[in-house]
Amino acid sequence: MSSTRFELKRLAVLATPVVITQVTSMLMGVVDILMVGHVSVNALGAASLGRLWVFGTSLFGMGVVFGLDPLVTQAHGAGDTRRLAVATQRGAVLALALGLPLGILWLFTDRVLLLLGQSHDLAALAQSYVTVQIPSIPAILLFAVIRQHLQGRAIMRPAMWTAIFANGVNVLLNWVLIFGHWGAPAMGLTGAGIATAITRWFMFGTLLFITLRFRLHEGGWVPWSREAIRFSGLREILHYGLPVGLQISFEVWAFEITTLMSGRLGAVPLAAHTIALNLASLSFMVPLGISGAAVTRVGNLIGEGRPRDAQRASWVALAMGAGVMTVSAVAFVVLRGLIPRIYTADAAVVAAAAGILPIAGAFQIFDGTQVVGTGVLRGMGRTRPAATIYLVGYYVLALPMAWWLGFRLGLGLPGVWWGLCLGLASVAIMLVAWIWRRGPAKLPDASVLASEAPAP
Repeated sequence: MSSTRFELKRLAVLATPVVITQVTSMLMGVVDILMVGHVSVNALGAASLGRLWVFGTSLFGMGVVFGLDPLVTQAHGAGDTRRLAVATQRGAVLALALGLPLGILWLFTDRVLLLLGQSHDLAALAQSYVTVQIPSIPAILLFAVIRQHLQGRAIMRPAMWTAIFANGVNVLLNWVLIFGHWGAPAMGLTGAGIATAITRWFMFGTLLFITLRFRLHEGGWVPWSREAIRFSGLREILHYGLPVGLQISFEVWAFEITTLMSGRLGAVPLAAHTIALNLASLSFMVPLGISGAAVTRVGNLIGEGRPRDAQRASWVALAMGAGVMTVSAVAFVVLRGLIPRIYTADAAVVAAAAGILPIAGAFQIFDGTQVVGTGVLRGMGRTRPAATIYLVGYYVLALPMAWWLGFRLGLGLPGVWWGLCLGLASVAIMLVAWIWRRGPAKLPDASVLASEAPAP
């Protein structure tokens, strides 16, 4: 078997469970919205707004936790059990510390939504929905710590099975707490928030149980010590994690801003934008899984002292990301008149969505390339360039171009999407160029950690 075919097979094996994990995690949010929609229109709107703020802020915290990726993957590749274990312990310490600022942000959900022009009634409902979720913040971040620890050691399936089981738990808890079954009061939107919080603790507890029950921590764990709270070690994770948190935030909020732009165009363009973005988000789960596999594979190979093999894995992963999204792009173009009808029977919305799906198709190829590129950089421990590239690509190019094309030139919703597409193309090109010029094969030694990170 050729080296390229071997890498393709290895990445596919690593990526498949991650893809399933991402899709099932996304389905939990979809189920929440569907079930809350049966309570009232206001409850549906408040849940959507609350999730927007929770999603946008918690992803930054999770991005910081992703600072574990180069440390865990490269330590595993190098067979350095102590470094791997202590990095994970420090990640858990940081996860708990991040809970406080995130909790404060969630306490101000209503004020933020009011600043964004939402009504007092919806803002108050959204606050009640989010407040009951604050106790689940540690569960979100600690789950991410265990998942990154396992994935960094190429153990992908536990998180997948946990997410699958959590979907069933979430549906059951929603049914009981939203509508009042099995003797529980019907709590509506607040019940949905409580169900979400309990489900997050279930996910953390289940993943921890699987890890301990099947002794998956063996070979990657040492007893706790003061090393876990050493400032220089915590700073090392922040060195990698803060740029990842910023990178993810730049991307998420860029798409939220385009949603606000679409809303200014009217109800029909907003609905069409929502449909196209939902489809794009669903297909994005596949290259996102490949990106997770790239983090693991590239980091492990660098840790093993095989930078040229890590470079080959990077190119194979990038080709996989672009390849699978090419299939999505073709489907978006060929089925552009049919797919929107799954979401709505409104002829105007279907026509508007059909008009932008070919643009979304081009967008898909660049999106698949860029997300895998960020995975390669995370595996290398070079997280700062990705944050800079995202800042330039989205906020210097994509959003200004979307506004100019959509509003100044009067192209409307297609103009907004062309702006996004051009911005994503620039991000993908810059990331590929960076990997070509400064990728794993150009590393001065087997590990980047000693050369870039502050001393632990």
